[in-house]
Amino acid sequence: MEQAHKKPTFYITTPIYYPSAQLHIGHTYCTTLADVLARYHRLKGEDVFFLTGSDEHGQKIQRKAEEAGVTPQAYVDHIVAGFQKLWKKLNITNDDFVRTTEKRHAEVVQALFQKAYDKGDIYKSQYEGWYCTPDETFWPENKLGPDHTCPDCGRPVELVKEESYFFRMSNYADRWLQFIEENPDFIQPASRRNEMIEFVKSGLEDLSVSRSSFDWGIPVPFDDKHVVYVWFDALVNYLTGIGYLDAPEKFEHYWPADLHLVGKEIVRFHAIIWPIMLMSLGLPLPKKVYGHGWLIVDGVKMSKSIGNVVDPMPLLDEFGADAIRYFLATDISLGQDGNFSRGRLIKKTNSDLANDLGNLLHRTLTMVEKYRDGVVTATDAPLGAVVADANAALTKLAQETVASYTRDMDKLAMNDAFKAVWVYVRALNKYIDTTEPWKLSKGTAPADLDSVLYHLVDGLRTVAILVAPLIPQAAENMWAQLGLADFAAARLDGAAPETYPSGTTVHKTQPLFPRHELDTVTEEKKLTEETKPTEAAAKTQPETAAKDGKQEAADEKPQITIDDFAKLDLRVAEVLACEKVEKADKLLHLTVTLGDEERSIVSGIAQHYQPEELVGKHVIVVTNLKPVKLRGVLSQGMILAGSKDGALHVPFLPDLPAGSRVK
Repeated sequence: MEQAHKKPTFYITTPIYYPSAQLHIGHTYCTTLADVLARYHRLKGEDVFFLTGSDEHGQKIQRKAEEAGVTPQAYVDHIVAGFQKLWKKLNITNDDFVRTTEKRHAEVVQALFQKAYDKGDIYKSQYEGWYCTPDETFWPENKLGPDHTCPDCGRPVELVKEESYFFRMSNYADRWLQFIEENPDFIQPASRRNEMIEFVKSGLEDLSVSRSSFDWGIPVPFDDKHVVYVWFDALVNYLTGIGYLDAPEKFEHYWPADLHLVGKEIVRFHAIIWPIMLMSLGLPLPKKVYGHGWLIVDGVKMSKSIGNVVDPMPLLDEFGADAIRYFLATDISLGQDGNFSRGRLIKKTNSDLANDLGNLLHRTLTMVEKYRDGVVTATDAPLGAVVADANAALTKLAQETVASYTRDMDKLAMNDAFKAVWVYVRALNKYIDTTEPWKLSKGTAPADLDSVLYHLVDGLRTVAILVAPLIPQAAENMWAQLGLADFAAARLDGAAPETYPSGTTVHKTQPLFPRHELDTVTEEKKLTEETKPTEAAAKTQPETAAKDGKQEAADEKPQITIDDFAKLDLRVAEVLACEKVEKADKLLHLTVTLGDEERSIVSGIAQHYQPEELVGKHVIVVTNLKPVKLRGVLSQGMILAGSKDGALHVPFLPDLPAGSRVK
């Protein structure tokens, strides 16, 4: 009976990170996403264990330490301290941090190595083949890239020959394929699963699991001339952190892991090598391996040689952890490559956090203080039709938002989950415009005003709960300003609408998020002077040639050939963000994604669409127009729209993904 009521567990891991001498924004990506998921499952009331760590052994570490003139241990100690400082600044709530140089980890590795050897799955032989030192990976000849390069990183491989212990991977190929067939969701997304199946079907060779040409590693328990090779060492950390040897009850409680969240470049190790190791050791396999995409910078993968490596520490100092977390978790769909842009970070911080959420909280609490001395009161009195209808619509949307948020988070669609929350945030802003509390305060229906203020504050309470995994500092700040206590005890099942305690006094403080100025000069350096027409030329763009909301009559156009039409690059784009252009009644500034890149577009449709109506919509964009500046805002394309009786109508294509070509 006690087991039937056991509290649900959720064990999530990130890969243990190689001690790179230079921290970059990519280091924050996977760990931030994992932390959002860990916090979400705690919000559901589950018993969560979140593990991360550092992978500190191997030949490349030994070489770098020698180059630096220090011991390998001293070399990694210094770098790992930087990782731990970064996680603290990001508010990462990991429950343990496993260093592969720790004694507890070495004992687990040696015990499991011995177990596999005793079973006959590890044997000694000679290795002669190709080795990528930066990736710590052996490659057979038939899988090398051009000119004997690593198929993963593209760098030259070395031909090595040495005595080695091998793990009998080949014995488990059929069993692995059967497992994947029976558990189709084990590897996500589906594209990664298909890659792994093809890799195994092409021929699974035995894996070298020891090295004898260097000594920076965990000694093989029965042969001190060898050290355990990095992947048999590194992957085992997932067992070390939950007490495989020293806390068996804890291990039984959390294993198997619910989710290994890893970068796509190491999916093969986690989805093939790791499960086969566990099969050999007689241990249950994890429930899911998810390979996320890479974080690139302004469309280019980060590289020291290019000089586009972004250090997260100054960004955290400038923008704060919540803004960085928000950008990483909402601007990129999990599984796809994502583009980091300072300009995009500033725009999302200003638009979503400072404007949509921060301003909503500040103006709401200002009205509560101004009209009701800071006290929020629910009412059962009859309401006017406008307020009653607005309340019903808002409550319905709140219920739908909580449901869709839960559904999307459970299936790892964080981007969609928080997109739904921001639709609700914008609906709360629109609710203010619809109900007009400033007018109600001067009327003769005090119950209407009480009800509006109550629904606004109650809606903000729901938002604070939903965004707690994503922007925890801001969520706790919101909670306190709303006059609520014990934020740590808040749970997802308490996010239901109309449950804010009546009679509570709010405590308004400073706005949640400051606005940041976009360095337009720096951003515009990316354009050559040839691609920037004058303001006069910009006024001839079809989207801005509108007067009084009506499109100017166009002259009859000459006939064109199919070759002329082919010059247009028409593609489907998803609107990520939209806001009005300052001091321009007819212009909207949209940020859209074409799947593999983002664009800034200015469109003359502000008199026909509210910004929140367009967010999330799929529209048709002319992508090969020369970029122009309209009212100081860069426009890199044109939204197609139709005109009828003076009104513009933008066609939406919900069934076509961003990037699809329109022919």
